[in-house]
Formats: sequence, C-alpha cells, structure tokens
Amino acid sequence: MKHPWLRAVMFFSTVLFVPFASFDASATEKEDSKSEVIAEIRAVLSTQQEAWNHGDIDGFMNGYARAETTVFVSSDEVTRGWQTVRDRYVQKYGDRAKMGTLTFSDLEIEQLGPDSAIALGRWELKRANDNPHGRFTLIFRHTPDGWRIVHDHTSAAPPPT
Repeated sequence: MKHPWLRAVMFFSTVLFVPFASFDASATEKEDSKSEVIAEIRAVLSTQQEAWNHGDIDGFMNGYARAETTVFVSSDEVTRGWQTVRDRYVQKYGDRAKMGTLTFSDLEIEQLGPDSAIALGRWELKRANDNPHGRFTLIFRHTPDGWRIVHDHTSAAPPPT
C-alpha cells in the first residue's frame, strides 16, 4: 500500500467495530428474549383473568406453581402451598356474585433472570354491591409448566367511607 496510515485505519476500524457489532446482536437477542418472557407472563395473567370471569377458580389457579412453596400474602395473612391458596380462594369467592368481574391493569413486568420475573399491577373486582380493588406484586418462576406465580402479595385499598 502506498499509504501506510490507511492500513492502520482499516485495522483499527475492524478491531473497534467487530466487537460492537457482535455486542449489538447479542443485546438484540436478549431484548427479544425479554420481550418474549414478558408476553408469556402477560398471557398467564390474561388467562387467569378470563378464567376468573368465567367462574373458574381452578383455571385461575393454573397461573400459580403447583408447589408447597407457593406463597400468597394478603392483609396480615400468609398462605402457603398451592392447594391451601386454592382453598382460600374457594372459601372467599365461592360463587359468581362474590367473584364479580376481574380486571388487571397497569402491569409492569420485569425479567430478573433467566427463570425469574416480577410483575406489579392493579386488580379490580366489579360486583353488584361493591368494587374492591388494590395492587399486587407477583414473583414468577419459569417451571416445567411454563411461567408460574410462586409468590403473590396482594393488597386491597380501603373501602370508600
């Protein structure tokens, strides 16, 4: 080459550009993966909402991990184990009038690691005589059954006075 500086520019351009090009591809793959996880978790919540609104507590409970380590926290109570959580829902919401129509909103979902994520949102029940609502924080784990809730902390807003 007539211009040795041109060789140096080409060399440094290659050395500097190639690592960033592969990093960008890797970052894009990670973002796509996160978007897919968020979509899967949204689908779990949507399926839960639909099951609830059809009076199907068992269908709603499919969103939870079927494990003794599943935790539900509400008010000053801690309920442990999938079956115990299910029994609590059946006892508290045993008929369609008590179940009302459930809506989840204001969802914020963040993947914490390859097999864990957290969701923050609002819940609301529309019933004939009242309109309970509040917030929830859910911890999801990726299980053999897909993304499932392993820890649910739900709070209710105080009723209007």
